[in-house]
Amino acid sequence: QPSLKTSLTFIYDSIGQTLGYKPGKSNRRKIERKNSKMMSVVARKSLLTGAARSSSLSVNAVRGFAAAADEILTKTSLNELHKELGGDMVSFAGYELPVLYKGENGGVMKEHLWCRADGKAALFDVSHMGQIRWHGKDRAAFLEKIVVGDIAGLADGRGCLSLVTNEQGGILDDTVITNAGSYIYMVVNGATKFADMKHFEEQLTDFKGDVTMEYLEDSMQLLAIQGPGAASAVSKVLPSSIDLVKMPFMSGYETTLDGIEGCRITRCGYTGEDGFEIAMPAVNTMSIASTLFEDDSVNATGLGARDSLRLEAGLCLYGNDLNDTINPIEGALGWTLGPPKSRRRREGGFLGADKILTPEGKFQKVAKKRVGIKGMKAPAREHTEIYDATGEHLIGEVTSGTFSPCLKAPIAMGYVSTPSAKVDTEIQLKIRGKMQKATVTKMPFVPSHYYRVPE
Repeated sequence: QPSLKTSLTFIYDSIGQTLGYKPGKSNRRKIERKNSKMMSVVARKSLLTGAARSSSLSVNAVRGFAAAADEILTKTSLNELHKELGGDMVSFAGYELPVLYKGENGGVMKEHLWCRADGKAALFDVSHMGQIRWHGKDRAAFLEKIVVGDIAGLADGRGCLSLVTNEQGGILDDTVITNAGSYIYMVVNGATKFADMKHFEEQLTDFKGDVTMEYLEDSMQLLAIQGPGAASAVSKVLPSSIDLVKMPFMSGYETTLDGIEGCRITRCGYTGEDGFEIAMPAVNTMSIASTLFEDDSVNATGLGARDSLRLEAGLCLYGNDLNDTINPIEGALGWTLGPPKSRRRREGGFLGADKILTPEGKFQKVAKKRVGIKGMKAPAREHTEIYDATGEHLIGEVTSGTFSPCLKAPIAMGYVSTPSAKVDTEIQLKIRGKMQKATVTKMPFVPSHYYRVPE
């Protein structure tokens, strides 16, 4: 077991090397002086605690810390509450957010299972995500230039998951878009929001119409409450006149929350469970969250469980499972364009449509497809190589993988050559240098429970 002093020397030399410093005793002083205002106490404590356990850090961990040390992290309105609740804070998309919580119901496994348990609800801080309002009479027409979905066809209050594409048909981001009546409400990923808005502004310069983009910055915060008990929990901060039984999945509107004006609620989420995203003014976020936490069924949940929940649900993480070189057909997201012969399939009109659709509106053939994978004995992480059943021919790569808390078994998703994408195809994964048998499977890995309005 290495000493703490030896481990710290290793860590600071590793970070120093990544930052361009020469190995030496002065690295610690240089790094801490350079980044003293940027290194959170929690991040530093986590790093040093890890050092006491092991003298080895992965290259990615070192690079990640160095990157975090070179940026000033934005704190959400619930930052202090996260810490009071035992949040293990990390850098994510330029924000300081909890990866998990320490406590009786804390840890990725417990937080994950809580979200899927009857009568329970998980509360996530997703304020790092970008909230945008689109104004002007031509707002839907413009959005249909930059996303693949039928935005003009959205009824008042209804929303959809859509994809932002580039001229090559690659996916720049996935987004939830809602027709809010007098404007269109869009939520984009936190890690891509600034690149998204730069892209939107570039497209606006070539658009001849009445449309303006309003980025809400951090003046509006966003919380997600997910799980079988989400409706019961969120109803306690909604006006009594609102009947959630009649609120369909992928719908939303402006409302008050705990008596606070200027809020929004959308029935959506990224866990495979029923749930809501609620937006509120930053100054009121703490009071609304505190009211929600008064309900014993609501559990604070971090990024770790959010990732394992979305993977069980067969949902993509942008940057892992989707990027600007993968198109919707490869990503198994062709359904976002609509069914065969639908208007968007027939008309196209969005960036990269000619790379995705035939002139008849059919999907063009692709060389690879995103698939679910299970059956291996050990978790297969990102970049794990995928081979055919013989183990001789490389056919793809894992993009996300974890141990499923619900299935108590490893699961993964990745891309394989199209002939190998059929369900039940036998494959092999090269995990830590050893070949393991696995099978292509349907997604989601666990049943989804998206809400349906009773007939």
